[in-house]
Amino acid sequence: MSGTVMESVTAQGLEALGLDGRRAAALARYGTMLLKQNEVMNLTAITEPEQVARLHFLDCAALLTCGVPLAGKRLIDVGTGAGFPGIVLKLLEPTLSLSLLDSLGKRVDWLTAVAEALSLADVTCLHARAEELSLKGEHREQYDVATSRAVADLPLLCELCLPYVKVGGHFLAMKGPACEEEISRSAKGVALLGGALRPSFDYQIPGTDVTHRVVIVEKTAPTPKGYPRRWAKMQKSPL
Repeated sequence: MSGTVMESVTAQGLEALGLDGRRAAALARYGTMLLKQNEVMNLTAITEPEQVARLHFLDCAALLTCGVPLAGKRLIDVGTGAGFPGIVLKLLEPTLSLSLLDSLGKRVDWLTAVAEALSLADVTCLHARAEELSLKGEHREQYDVATSRAVADLPLLCELCLPYVKVGGHFLAMKGPACEEEISRSAKGVALLGGALRPSFDYQIPGTDVTHRVVIVEKTAPTPKGYPRRWAKMQKSPL
């Protein structure tokens, strides 16, 4: 029953966003797996099927409408947690080459099982700390897009994520609507890291009165050596 509710709500919401409602069935399968695993692992505080559909699936799906093309792109989802927004984006845009990065091994193991169960090709699940993995050549400035959802304060997020993005690519930070102060505080660090703030994208989640914002950062120059710094240093002295 919960899967049926998720599929119906998701299909209507996807169509409201101008996206393919036929992908709702796959998203509902993912949601069913999420709620089952959540009984033994802390993956989400949202457990009502209708709310999972709206506040997780449709919220993440809105990234596909923000003006940054994702089809055929290489994307890394930093601090992916239960797979948001990465798994949702992959289900809706199968041509995406997806890397899911998380620091908790149990979550990464579960995401690997999810990708296999949903027959998702070209998905890599990475168990590492974000500030360490981007120092490695095979990941540094190798992605067209980096995403992050509800992970950290924006100045910290930019230092974590921009080193992954190649010049000409984008970092998409999913935030609440009242983040002007965060954006203002991040401007100096964004420039230092080789980025440029672009106009943000505000959207309302279909079927709710919830408004969220995508902060869009374009990578305009290589990130200097020495960034990102150690996590403790980043927290103590944000850029």
